[in-house]
Amino acid sequence: MTVKTTLSFTDRHHRFLSEKVGQGVFATQSAAVAAALEQMMQDEEERNVALSALAQEIRARMETPREAFIDLDDAFAAARASIEAARGA
Repeated sequence: MTVKTTLSFTDRHHRFLSEKVGQGVFATQSAAVAAALEQMMQDEEERNVALSALAQEIRARMETPREAFIDLDDAFAAARASIEAARGA
């Protein structure tokens, strides 16, 4: 279903829309706005998925018992050794 609405744009936005339609990137200004909205919706969905995965990882790590924690020096020992080797070369 298509709904008719009235939108207001700054001169800059209107000029950009007109240029894109003139270049044939979009058939109409409405098509360009619809594409922008679709991109915003997709971005929001991807952001929600990423935030959900991050929250899940944080919850999982909060459930890790203290004795399973890795010592800071041990965690970065290999990286430090690589850096030192590179500096020495």
